[in-house]
Amino acid sequence: MDVYQAESEAIMRIVADTGALIEPMSIDEAYLDLSALCQAEDPDASLRKSLPVAHQLKQRIRAERQLTATIGIAANKLLAKIASDHRKPDGLTLIPENEKVGFLRPLPVRVLYGVGKVTEGVLHGAGLRTVGDLQDFPGDLRALVGSFGPTLKRFAFGEDDRPLELGDEIKSISGEETFPRDTEDRAVLRACLRSQAADIAVGLKHRHLGAHTVQVKVRYGDFTTLTRQITVEEPLTEASDIYRIGCFLLGRQKLVSRPLRLLGLGVSNLREPKLKQLALF
Repeated sequence: MDVYQAESEAIMRIVADTGALIEPMSIDEAYLDLSALCQAEDPDASLRKSLPVAHQLKQRIRAERQLTATIGIAANKLLAKIASDHRKPDGLTLIPENEKVGFLRPLPVRVLYGVGKVTEGVLHGAGLRTVGDLQDFPGDLRALVGSFGPTLKRFAFGEDDRPLELGDEIKSISGEETFPRDTEDRAVLRACLRSQAADIAVGLKHRHLGAHTVQVKVRYGDFTTLTRQITVEEPLTEASDIYRIGCFLLGRQKLVSRPLRLLGLGVSNLREPKLKQLALF
């Protein structure tokens, strides 16, 4: 892992040389905002102006680190992520704004942000297997996936207004999931919490931060929403520790006393961890 981390940092330095705004996502992924560097009146012309930057990035990473890189270019985070997954391990894909709906149509619903295994299963059960099926669906998706329905519909048409989260501005990291059906199944809830904790830990490590406060959020079928949090002295950076405290809060507060519509996990009170000498016994 030390080798991977060092390689990641070296590549991120190459990425930073572009002058783009950067949101690290994991040890091998990041979003870049090149809009200030590649301005044009037409959105698709602006995207095309970023192609030379992408080619230069791939060439530098190969020359200096002897590694391949896959890059996706699009007007928002949703589409850029889908484009970057399109031609791995050494691809470069651009999704023009005027072609995004057609590009998405044949893809499986799982490519859309927020569609996990549980939601995918519900959509498949309703006969919705491709993004095109979601685009054509005449009903209200809230009947299938709850409050996520309107957002899912927008994603199916390639619409996404999520901004970049820049490291110097971040005050908290969190995730939440709205279940297609209210549930108190402990296995489902534990899997959800474990996944959220893993994503949070990645965000902390790439920003070189530790969390002192952990919060859980639950919403019941009648839309009653509760949050509970705990603050600890030692900074938390590992997914296992964040997950364990999340489970502790749910249990101590008896928050799963009835089926949940939504479960969320978050951390705040973020600081750079200080190295400390451990005593040996």
